[in-house]
Amino acid sequence: MLGVINLDKPVGPTSHDMVGLLRRLTATRRIGHAGTLDPLASGVLPILVGAATRFSEELTGGRKRYEAVVRLGQRSATDDAQGPITAVPAPLPSDAAIVEALAGFVGTHDQRPPAFSARKQGGRTAHRAARAGEPLELASRPVTVDALDLLDLTRAEGIVDVRIDLRCGPGTYVRSIARDLGDRLGCGGHLHALRRTEAAGLGIETAVTPAELEAAAERGELAIALIPIGDLLPLPALSVGSDAAWRFVHGSAQAAPAGAASGRVKVYDADGQLLGIGLASDGELRPAKVLAPDPAA
Repeated sequence: MLGVINLDKPVGPTSHDMVGLLRRLTATRRIGHAGTLDPLASGVLPILVGAATRFSEELTGGRKRYEAVVRLGQRSATDDAQGPITAVPAPLPSDAAIVEALAGFVGTHDQRPPAFSARKQGGRTAHRAARAGEPLELASRPVTVDALDLLDLTRAEGIVDVRIDLRCGPGTYVRSIARDLGDRLGCGGHLHALRRTEAAGLGIETAVTPAELEAAAERGELAIALIPIGDLLPLPALSVGSDAAWRFVHGSAQAAPAGAASGRVKVYDADGQLLGIGLASDGELRPAKVLAPDPAA
């Protein structure tokens, strides 16, 4: 099996749990995912099956979209609902102040990762150091927020829930945005709920649940859920003839076809089968990532 499954991960399991599920359903050890979702988050989790795992870098680094609920009036040690959570004795902001603060996150800015994250520093993982009572001073990194729209505001005793639609680049921590929003408003804030609605070119409207995959596997129809990896690679396409295809999959550099785009390209044979990713430069095509050739070919 080779391709990508657009999985709708539920709240609770880890991304690694979902990899384990697909290993069991496909009887394939070579399973990965493109972009981790925390256990408390749900939504689009691209599952890479078979040799598609070779292209995780290309799928992980794209734009993403989330629907999130930021709870104002409380702080969390983990910046999310996992806590521990403490109330902040400060006035809650007005609707207008919240709208103005949200607008300030759009664009490129430096962001400090959560103390409880997978970031490493000095050979130590941040979340392990934080649990040991020795949180790391993580360096800020530039992130880009393409759009941030307010969907709803709900007020209750001592809190305001702010539901947002967020479109952002790779490496953006929504937990950090929630924390920083609360800091800017002076009332504290944390990420109360998160659902990823787009990743790797896949949308939540076409995602399938674990239960649906289980049922498809029982019917012997799991392959229907596989999306060709080439459809999701955000690269120009290049088609080559049979002799050039043979040289490409066997690692040989060769003259690039006339009119080939310069840079990284996804390479197909004349039958439309993906061969891998190549680098076209100065009239030459070099293999970069290659799918194993068919032994029968």
